[in-house]
Amino acid sequence: MRRGFLIIGAALALSACAGGDRSLHNFDVGAGPDEFAVLPQRELTLPETLTLPPPTPGGTNRTDPTPRADAVVALGGRPSAANAGGIPAGDSALVAAASRNGVDPNIRTDLARADAQFRSRRSGIGRLFSRGDPYFAAYASQALNAYAELERFRQAGVAVPSAPPAE
Repeated sequence: MRRGFLIIGAALALSACAGGDRSLHNFDVGAGPDEFAVLPQRELTLPETLTLPPPTPGGTNRTDPTPRADAVVALGGRPSAANAGGIPAGDSALVAAASRNGVDPNIRTDLARADAQFRSRRSGIGRLFSRGDPYFAAYASQALNAYAELERFRQAGVAVPSAPPAE
């Protein structure tokens, strides 16, 4: 009898470990946390001189985070390039080609609305009968078959890297 309770208890404990967190693929969870809202602050350091400048409203502090300038420095650039404003001369041709048909300032909002409409069309009665993750079910028609594309490129004579065997 005691052994039976131990087996049932162990089975219940192990069943609690199953599943995993699939909340990133669930479209019905609402707005999640903003992972970019929390930024680490810089270390406090003693300035070169102890005469501090007067505060300027709307100005910056030496300890304020500057992720763009930090990224430029990490990639080997000049920190002043991050605050230069405008488009660098080396990128002007790229920006001109990308914006040759105009630039929509509301592109993010428009794409979010179109994606929500697409998902709502895909989440009708068929979603009730589909098994698995609704994320993959909604975008299944847009999924790329990597092995078919690999074969297509090989047939066209394009040098392609090897791929792991198909499951």
